[in-house]
Amino acid sequence: MHAAGMDEVKLLRDVIATRIPSGEETSLHAGDVFAVTQALGGTVTVRDAGGLYRVATTDLDALGPEWAKAAAGAVEPLEAGPFSEETVWEALRQCFDPEIPLNIVDLGLVYDLACEERPDGRFDVSVKMTLTATGCGMGPTIAADARSRIEAIPAVAEAAVDIVWDPQWTPHMISPEGRKVLGLD
Repeated sequence: MHAAGMDEVKLLRDVIATRIPSGEETSLHAGDVFAVTQALGGTVTVRDAGGLYRVATTDLDALGPEWAKAAAGAVEPLEAGPFSEETVWEALRQCFDPEIPLNIVDLGLVYDLACEERPDGRFDVSVKMTLTATGCGMGPTIAADARSRIEAIPAVAEAAVDIVWDPQWTPHMISPEGRKVLGLD
């Protein structure tokens, strides 16, 4: 899948999507036409005259079979093996801001990551992250995506992802790799 496209799609069925940036659930209707603005991390962002909407992985079939198939390959499987903090970072790199074609790690949104081993050998993972704007309603959606990606790691028992606002995010927090992707350097 691609980061930005502007492919046009006509919905094949009704779908509940997330309005960006408010985070509100909204109904999109069969037959409506949208431009695809971003397709990363197994989700798709579409636009119409009313705004931007994030279509979840589970509903990509509503955009057509090619989108559902592409989404299935959009998330790289994590390597099997012993647990490592780097595996958690890899999982977080598969989470994307729905407006900016960059993962949350390279965007500089992840402030802290802690892993604690349980007596049974599994791990609890705690993440503190922020958003690009304090009024962004997408925080719960992005945090839930991060949590589910972390909990997909076999050795992880439980993950907690908390949104924090200190320090406030600025574009200077974008990684050098991210700056290249966004054309900022």
